[in-house]
Amino acid sequence: MPTPRVPGDDGTDRLELPCGESIHPHDVDMGLRELSCDCGETHAVVVDVHPVSRFVPEETVDVLEATIETDDDFPTFGMAHVMGMVLEEFPDRVAVADCADDGVVGYALLWVTDFDARRLHEIVVELLVELMDHAVGHADDETAAEFQQQLSAFDVETFVEEYRREREFETEADRPA
Repeated sequence: MPTPRVPGDDGTDRLELPCGESIHPHDVDMGLRELSCDCGETHAVVVDVHPVSRFVPEETVDVLEATIETDDDFPTFGMAHVMGMVLEEFPDRVAVADCADDGVVGYALLWVTDFDARRLHEIVVELLVELMDHAVGHADDETAAEFQQQLSAFDVETFVEEYRREREFETEADRPA
């Protein structure tokens, strides 16, 4: 895994991480999911081109895309919205770089969290469950009430463990199925 402060880097356009270390966005490729930091911790890495299916099944992504109306530059609900929710909950634990004008990196937005990839996965699933619970809470039918009960009984840790094992999102070469 790349590490912060790569020798020969001139230090310009560096992203300061929540831990106080910094990296250059050119050190992050699109396949990277975690980076080992000079601070001794491992930080989750997300770029806007990562699919939301990194965290939840494609069927769930399809439902989120079909039901959530966006009011921004993104045509459908996607990684920018997911990471926006994480950033809103943990503003001091997420660093963001806008790389839209940098044609070298291959992505427009980069997020590096103070959490490792597994903990970020849990946080994202928790936030998506809360989002769905809130949305279903506005419905008045019996099916919605049943779905809300299922959401309240949902075990995030077990889901993340099984999903990560099934999807094997452990290395930078992983891709959605």
